[in-house]
Amino acid sequence: AVAPGSPAQLERVLGMPRARLIVDGYNVSKTAWPTSPLEAQRIRLLGGLAPLVARLGVETTVVFDAAAASARTVAQAPRGVKVVFSPEGVIADDVIRDLVAAEPAGRVVVVVSSDREVATDVARAGARSHSAEALVGLLS
Repeated sequence: AVAPGSPAQLERVLGMPRARLIVDGYNVSKTAWPTSPLEAQRIRLLGGLAPLVARLGVETTVVFDAAAASARTVAQAPRGVKVVFSPEGVIADDVIRDLVAAEPAGRVVVVVSSDREVATDVARAGARSHSAEALVGLLS
């Protein structure tokens, strides 16, 4: 049996037809590499996602919080991965909620964030929620 919330369970769900992955970028990167600078965290996260996305073919969007940032350097996003910075004055959590709301009913949508409020809201909207730790387990 596969433990709920485990990396193996997350991988199984992401392998489903037309699955869509939405990642709370800094929530995951700060879990994985808390002492690295934010730019290094972004580069490592995108680099770690590349083989996973290539293997599973899952449509992926990584949302980074840029509400307070004016300068944004973006690492080259791997094929199949879209990088979104929240607009000034908007938190990434709200961008994630909007992305989930825009998906058609019945599509498998997976949101990776250890933010309990985000997890509750996206689950209410029909998405599946997984912890940052589960994704970090697939990246290593």
